[in-house]
Amino acid sequence: MSLSRDSKYKLPEGVRTPSRFRNAIGKYRLHRSGECIGCGKCAAVCPYGVHVIRRGRVRVENAYRCVGPDCPHPCYEVCPVQALTLRPNPDFEGLGDFRWPPELLASTWHMAEFSHMPPKGLNYKTGNSDGGFDKLRLKFPVPAPGSPDAPKTDEDMDVGVELNRRGDHAHRVRIEVPFYGGGMSYGSVSITTMLSRIRAAAALGTFCCTGEGGYPDELKPYDDHVITQVATGLFGVREETIQRVKIVEFKYAQGAKPGLGGHLLGEKVTPGVARMREAVVGYPLFSPFPFHSVYSVEDHKKHVDWIKAINPEALVSVKVSTPTDVDMVAVGSYYAGAHIIHLDGSYGGTGAAPDIAKKNIAMPIEYAVPKVHGFLTEEGVRDQITVIASGGIRTPHDVAKIIALGADGVCTGTADLVALECIRCHNCESGRGCARGIATTDPELMGLMDLDWGTQRIINMFLAWRRELIRILRRLGMKTLKELVGRTDCLVHLDYLESR
Repeated sequence: MSLSRDSKYKLPEGVRTPSRFRNAIGKYRLHRSGECIGCGKCAAVCPYGVHVIRRGRVRVENAYRCVGPDCPHPCYEVCPVQALTLRPNPDFEGLGDFRWPPELLASTWHMAEFSHMPPKGLNYKTGNSDGGFDKLRLKFPVPAPGSPDAPKTDEDMDVGVELNRRGDHAHRVRIEVPFYGGGMSYGSVSITTMLSRIRAAAALGTFCCTGEGGYPDELKPYDDHVITQVATGLFGVREETIQRVKIVEFKYAQGAKPGLGGHLLGEKVTPGVARMREAVVGYPLFSPFPFHSVYSVEDHKKHVDWIKAINPEALVSVKVSTPTDVDMVAVGSYYAGAHIIHLDGSYGGTGAAPDIAKKNIAMPIEYAVPKVHGFLTEEGVRDQITVIASGGIRTPHDVAKIIALGADGVCTGTADLVALECIRCHNCESGRGCARGIATTDPELMGLMDLDWGTQRIINMFLAWRRELIRILRRLGMKTLKELVGRTDCLVHLDYLESR
């Protein structure tokens, strides 16, 4: 497969895809008292469709769309009898965590429904972690640049990424958006979740990784957009699955829990999962750390050569966490023959990863990426390997920031699940813990989500990301995302800014 710009790849259209639950969670609550006279002024002035008139009565049917005080014509102010009262929604404040606060969750849900950024009222750029990407800001020229040869339409802007830069005999693969889906294995999430992510990737001209749980038959129609993962447990790894894909990923470690391996609780090992992983129903499964066949770059090269012997045209991606010598790991992977070095930072992981690992092990991704980018540049091989970053990429602004630090593209995970209405309850590891039917293998809970709905929600979110990235590039005076790689001068850190 070659996704080249000459092919004029056509992106899918955004289609409004509302919440699958009766009452979507919003930032505000609107109360209509009995004094309402049904004049309809609130419905007339509201630009967000919060109020509707049905059978002569005015109702609040879409309260989650209300932007509160940011509304240009607040309904509670134009009401002639003051029948409307605006209050914060207490349910909203209880959502999420510091990295995914309520407003970031709600803004992602908005993107997944409408395929564009929220109009007002929600912070869609940063979280409340007081570190990482939340302390970095993009620095735009003032005034914004403009030139006669600037691209006239979004289609003239290039946000794609070439994944094979070695010039060897492997597939020449280009993705049309600067992100692909990270590994979520069969067993850790539902098959509906897996298929939603992979179908969305196929529609967007990119890829999605299987994770380490094998290659379910349901994924076979999308072979050209699947990355199959070879992890330490070797669950479901077969020559046949390596031969059918364009990209094979070795997972040596993940940033959320480096040094700990993987763990799938017994209640998630259903008959289907056990069959795929060649395991016993109901028994927990462990992935060791590390690969006990790899203790040097020479051993690592044998791994890469193994994949190339089975599938000579496959691109090889190497997923590693971010130890202090991650720059040496990256250059070692290049000389071993890898096409992609995938750096997974400590902010990633689902609610199944232990906090003691996520918060205390591995280098933050914003330190690891410039270190690797600089070292590969000094070695003279930076333009021959693709650097992909993951671990806490939540927004298009996070994408732009990590690319400015030196990555070529990103790998997403949690953001995809939030598009499917994940509320970050941190019960991912339990078989019946996911009340929204996303990270579960329970048949009853899996039935909560429709495949077409899930696919379109993820497509919508990434279309919104793409539009926002293009807007960012325009403000920076750039035509391609490649121009942003390594441009640390386009960033400012709030701590250093305050110190000055």
